[in-house]
Amino acid sequence: MPESPRLEIKIEPIGPDDEAAWRPLWDQYCAFYQVSVDSAVTTTLWARLQDPNSAVKALVARDAAGRIMGFCHYVLHPNTWGTSLICYLEDLFTDPASRGQGVGRALIERLVVLGREQGWGRVYWHTQETNATARRLYDSVTDGADGFVRYVIRL
Repeated sequence: MPESPRLEIKIEPIGPDDEAAWRPLWDQYCAFYQVSVDSAVTTTLWARLQDPNSAVKALVARDAAGRIMGFCHYVLHPNTWGTSLICYLEDLFTDPASRGQGVGRALIERLVVLGREQGWGRVYWHTQETNATARRLYDSVTDGADGFVRYVIRL
């Protein structure tokens, strides 16, 4: 059977003209995790993503026509065990119509390249234990989880 052509995926920073395409994906991401995010929070997040001085950044994955297929939000921060910034990959989402085509992998791989270019100490993230689809991807791009368990106190 002939191999299907590889989907063209372009990864780049989110831009000011991307809001209309980003918002529905953000809403779907929140719905997946069964969280209700106030519109003021979404508005603040969008403003942070557009602020070059913000620690919160975003990449988008585009197809050949420029349509956004997915995004990742990440936070760069200092840490107590090293002098380099580290990157927390906070949100990763692929449009359901684009899943299984390498979008999530391309976003993670671009983040890793950025980290190497900019001298970050590491890229890290977490997901729900029951999110088998995401865990298959994550287990294929790294040697797996590091054994830490997350604890949360909601304030």
